[in-house]
Amino acid sequence: MSHTPSQPYARVAVLGAGSWGTALASVLARNGRQVRLWARRPDLAQRINETRQNADYLPEVDLPNGLTATSDLAEALAGAEAVLMVTPSSTLRPMCQAIAPLIPQGIPIALACKGVERRSGYLLSEVVSEELPGHPVGAVSGPTFARETALDHPTAATVAFPFSYADRLNPEKSPAARLAVSLSGGGFRPYVSDDLVGVEVGGAVKNVIAIACGMMSGAGFAENTRAALITRGTDEMKQLAQALGGSRETVTGLSGAGDLTLTCSSTTSRNMSLGYQLGQGIARPSCFEGRPVVVEGEVNAVSVTDLAHRIGVPMPICETVHDVLHKGADLQAAFTALWARPIEAEPNALDLMLTHPTPNMPLQFGANS
Repeated sequence: MSHTPSQPYARVAVLGAGSWGTALASVLARNGRQVRLWARRPDLAQRINETRQNADYLPEVDLPNGLTATSDLAEALAGAEAVLMVTPSSTLRPMCQAIAPLIPQGIPIALACKGVERRSGYLLSEVVSEELPGHPVGAVSGPTFARETALDHPTAATVAFPFSYADRLNPEKSPAARLAVSLSGGGFRPYVSDDLVGVEVGGAVKNVIAIACGMMSGAGFAENTRAALITRGTDEMKQLAQALGGSRETVTGLSGAGDLTLTCSSTTSRNMSLGYQLGQGIARPSCFEGRPVVVEGEVNAVSVTDLAHRIGVPMPICETVHDVLHKGADLQAAFTALWARPIEAEPNALDLMLTHPTPNMPLQFGANS
């Protein structure tokens, strides 16, 4: 196999100065890119520039030279050769509308946020394509905790863009390859994909499955339970990706199974942490000590299940999380019902459905710690 050089982007705008946006901006700057990091709050941008740290979202991590923060969108986007959008999924559409007059045609836009838009059922790339036509749209996704990434721990992620015919003739010139090279260096190792749908589905669904794992861990169950939820959650991701035109194989990669495994393995994940607190019996308003923490899986539990219903894809784990979070379902009763569903085949190609012999036998909550 020949190794073809690819030209990195010299100037990159990163929109969103939360923990993940700051971490990605750090990776780019550490690898020699000129980075403008946009923060919604002027005071945060000023403190980042003065202290060379983002104490609000990524405390005690020194930020590299080449990274400049600003709260002015026009300043952030001026001269940018590529844009990373790291704003919450719920604010993505208005963010696209805000930058539309500021970004020249053809500039690639990569999403580093995950989810499905609730109103439309669109994957986030479709939201961007609708609001910002004429731009290549992709995603950066994988098993990446922000702090570890910013500290340059060995980390791998997927950079995905659809490949045009020209991209296939000269893949080294594709937006996916150029952004991957822009991010490459030190501990950060990207992989390239042309399956944007599969990558996006993995990123959206894994947050919901992580809440399920947290719920059951918080309720006192251990590794058997978590492994079952991760494995069957991966299958739900595969089915949704395939139904939307993505590849099942993509879901077994970094942006699917990899990200799911990480998010379901540590309460460092806000999704896992929320589920864990709910599993312990803490009421939702009291989770995170009452702080208004945004948990993407809580939002995606609605949008993912709505989309699944719309296209006829069964996603029982996501449905269970949705019912507990948004329909007031009792957590113990909901997961007992999940475990007592009819017995299915694995793999799905074997067409089989058996009535569960003990559908009313409850799970042993409270007897497992």
